[in-house]
Parts: sequence; structure tokens; C-alpha cells
Amino acid sequence: MSKVLKQYTVEEVAQHNKEDDVWVIIDAKVYDLTKFANLHPGGPNVLFAASIAGQDATQAFFGLHKHEVLLRPQYQRLQVGTVAGQTEKIKPPVPGALSKVPYAEPSWLSQGYHSPYYTENHRKFQTAVRKFFETEVAPEAAKCEDSGKRIPQSVVDKMAEANIIAMRLGPGKHLQGRTLMGGIVKPEEFDYFYEGIVHAELARVSSRAVVDGLLAGLVIGLPPVLNYGSKELQAQVVDETFAGRKYVALAITEAFAGSDVGGLQTTAVREGDEWVITGTKKWITNGTFADYFTTGCKTENGFTVILIPRGEGVSTKQIKTAYSSVAGTAYVTFDKVRVPVGNTLGPVGKGMSVILSNFNHERWMVCCTSVSTQRLVVEECLKWATQRIVFGKPLTNLAVIRSKLAFMISRVETSQNWLENVTYQMCNMNYAEQSDKLAGPIGLLKQHISRSGRETAEDSTQIFGGRALTVTGMGKFIENFHRTSGFDAILAGAEDVLSDLGVRQALKKMPADTRL
Repeated sequence: MSKVLKQYTVEEVAQHNKEDDVWVIIDAKVYDLTKFANLHPGGPNVLFAASIAGQDATQAFFGLHKHEVLLRPQYQRLQVGTVAGQTEKIKPPVPGALSKVPYAEPSWLSQGYHSPYYTENHRKFQTAVRKFFETEVAPEAAKCEDSGKRIPQSVVDKMAEANIIAMRLGPGKHLQGRTLMGGIVKPEEFDYFYEGIVHAELARVSSRAVVDGLLAGLVIGLPPVLNYGSKELQAQVVDETFAGRKYVALAITEAFAGSDVGGLQTTAVREGDEWVITGTKKWITNGTFADYFTTGCKTENGFTVILIPRGEGVSTKQIKTAYSSVAGTAYVTFDKVRVPVGNTLGPVGKGMSVILSNFNHERWMVCCTSVSTQRLVVEECLKWATQRIVFGKPLTNLAVIRSKLAFMISRVETSQNWLENVTYQMCNMNYAEQSDKLAGPIGLLKQHISRSGRETAEDSTQIFGGRALTVTGMGKFIENFHRTSGFDAILAGAEDVLSDLGVRQALKKMPADTRL
């Protein structure tokens, strides 16, 4: 049973301003901090140095803390009443609700704006997906970011039940017969805009490491099985991975060869009906907990992709990176691992086409999550610049701050609009057309978004100042983004490589009959 809260006048609260009797008002609520004062991280004296004991401390509080602090049970217990004649202005967030901060949402979700791409059903789907991620994923995501532990199986099970794992692979036959997000969208209606919503909403509640830790390895490692695996292999692997019972990692990159896929050293030698595989892979997302590895190998007939189950001869070791180990980044060793020839994905020697066919979707996925995260940075900065008081005025009173905000907004809006255009092309092209026409544009889009992200990371740290350097407190989101924004410039294809890819594809299509 919740306690009954008494109403107090401002004058009554003002009487509680002594060291052994400290009350404050925060957003029309009265808090008794007497026992808490000595536990305050800044010490009890800060309550008196700031002259807030017995006073309305709303402005002072939000100059130091996020609203979420007031929602924690240990602090809610400190509330003893409300202020007579006042009502709280800052309401607790409602799961699934849209932000009212300008540019915190893409224009298609903003009231009064229109879009040629999204329907009312896309909006209905987005609401359900956001509510799911905020209620089912966000609490555990925060814990795992700090602890570095793998996302709990209970969360994966709930994602599987809603078929979110299957939806992250995009539209296709693998969705047939599945109930998507409680039936909001039919499998045959599901398009890349629906999938993009899933990626964007996941990024809203997850750090960069958690985005990868929530089975990003499966998203990039399972498509070769779906597209090139035998029916027998698919029957063995697909259902149990979509159900969240088994995990997949894409094992291509090696210490010997990063973007140079053709320079891989892992070998597969055929002995009868088996492959004998020896080699190492590095920087493998989800590798520490993967059950299957979609692996690039050298054979006597050329580069070949083989699905390797975890078993004898397979070992993994965690790699420490700039982001949390929740992503499961691993060093993978194959020591004379024997795998049935039936685990070959696609023709022997044609592994390059198997892998390249998957790159466009992977890079597009990174674009979706990165733009969504950059919007969160814009929202955080707009909130902070509005509530932070310096020299007696909000940060937004400074032209240099407004300039940084302008560039941040411009970058995220250009990225969003280019992304939506590319997504529309994907919805209206088959796989072959996407490979022919979109590899270059998606490469250029990804390098634009990743570079924009790093520029926004720098601007946001200047807006938050010293708070942007701490892993907890007001600037914790900005610190995490600044530390991890560079991942998008490397994973799924290095920025410079993708820039060159985009230009080279354009040059191939230059008409022979054109001159200045």
C-alpha cells in the first residue's frame, strides 16, 4: 500500500532548514533529506552551500541530476508530501510514448509532419516495438552494459516470442507463418521500413555494446545459412536460432586480414565427407557465446564459407575493447575442427559472393542504429543546454552552443533522409538489383553517418563539459557515445574502404559518351 502524502505550504517547508532537519522541494514534491544528507555524494554541506535547505531546489537538482534519479525507489521513499497549490510538471516517462523534444524523433513520428514512406500501421508497429524495448529490454540492457555479462536468456526468449529476432533479418520467406509483434503486421506486408524501426528502437534503449550483444552476430551470421545452406542444415539451425535457443556469429575477420577478405589464412582441407578446418578469427561479435560460426575459409578451390558448430577443437577467448564485453567480442581458434561437407554454404570457391551478398544489409543495419543513437544525443544535448544555468542564464543563451546544436541537428536530419531514400529503394528492388545499384550508395551512406556520429560526439562533449567524461551521472550517455561512436566507422566495413567502394561503383557506371 502506498503511503498517504500530506500537503505542505512553501512556508512550512522553509522551516526545515537546519542540519538535523533538512527538507527541499523538487517539482512540487517535498523531500525529507535529513537522514540522507550524510549519504549525499557531495556531502551534507552542499545542501547548505547551495542555499537549498528548506527551499525549492528544482533548478539546482536538474542542474546536477537526471530525472530518473527521482524515480529510483530509494529516493522515492524520501518524499513526505507535496506542495499545496502546485502540481508536478515533469512526469515519469510512459512506455512507448514519443519524445516532445524537437528533433528527438524522426519527422515521420513528429506531430503535424508527413512522410511518403510510412503508413499508419508503421506508426502502430513503432509504438508497440518501443514499448516492448523500454519495458522488457532497457532495464537488463543497462545492467549488462555495466557488468559486461551476456544479455539474460529471459530477454532473448521474449524477443523470440515476439519474433523480433526473425524480423531483424528483414523481409523474406523466413517470416512466413510467424506472428509478428502480436500480429500488428503480416509477414507478407513486412518491409525494410518495419525492420528499420526495430533497429532504431533497439538502439534507443541500448548502448553500442548492447546493440551488438543482443544477437547482432545472428543478424549477420544467419543469412548465409538461409540463402545458401542445404534444407537439412536449415532445418537443423534456423528454428532453434530464431527461437533464441542457439546463437550464431559471423567469423570472417582475422588478424592477418581485416577488410581484405581475400587475404584470409584459415584453411579447410577436405577429407572424405568432412572438412578439417584450422585457423584463427579475431574481433568476432558474439563469439564468446556463439553456438555456430559462419566461417570464411581457404580451400584448394578458393574462398569458401562453412558453418562450424561449437565443439571439439573450437575455442573462444574474450577480447577487451573500448565498449562493454556484453557484446561478446572474441578471438576464435579452430584447431583441426572436423565439420560435415554438408555444412558448406554455397558452392565451394564461391564464398566471396556468399559474404558480399550479406554486406549491404549489415551496413544498412548499422546506419539504422547509428542514426537513432545520434538522435538521442541531440535530445540529451537540447535538454541539458536548456536546463543548465551558467552565468545566470541557460547554456542555450550562448551562440556557440546554439551553433553546435545546429550542426548536430543538420547531420542527423541529412542522415535520416538519405537513409529513408535508400530504404525505399531496398523495398522496391530484388536482391540482385540491390547488389548492383545500392552497394556503393550504402557504403557512402554508412561512412557519412559514422563520420557524422564522431563529429556529433565531439560537439556533445563540449556542450556537457566535464560531465561528458564520467561514466555515471548526468553525462553518462554522452561519455558512452563518445567512447564507442568510432565502432560504426570500423565494423561492417571501414569508413575509408566504403568511401572508395562508393566512388568505384560510380566510376564503373560512368557513360562512355559523356565529356565536359
